[in-house]
Amino acid sequence: MNKTRILYVEDNDDLREMTGLLMQETRCELVLCASGEEALRAWEAEAFELVVTDISLPGMSGVDLARKLLAASPQQWIAICSGYEYGQALTDIGQNVRVLPKPFDIDDLETILQEISTASAA
Repeated sequence: MNKTRILYVEDNDDLREMTGLLMQETRCELVLCASGEEALRAWEAEAFELVVTDISLPGMSGVDLARKLLAASPQQWIAICSGYEYGQALTDIGQNVRVLPKPFDIDDLETILQEISTASAA
């Protein structure tokens, strides 16, 4: 079974490392980035089934990053992590955009991975 490729974007070094370790418990292969600009370069170089990004990034916000990715690839799956309640406003960005609470737990991520798997099988 192929691993799901995830691009994870978080500017806080400790949180990026801790969440990266948590995400490795799932059936995924991770690429970690510290900024939206770094994430764009990684995304342009490789294909990812899911981009998980913090909403609050220096320079380019997670929402700005999501919009850029979706402009280039409208079917890209994106999860925006937020400690605040944005709900529908964020999911209106694109059909495959989901909101993860911050901090999220492994079950939250697994739900999105199952959704991606189901959509791919259809």
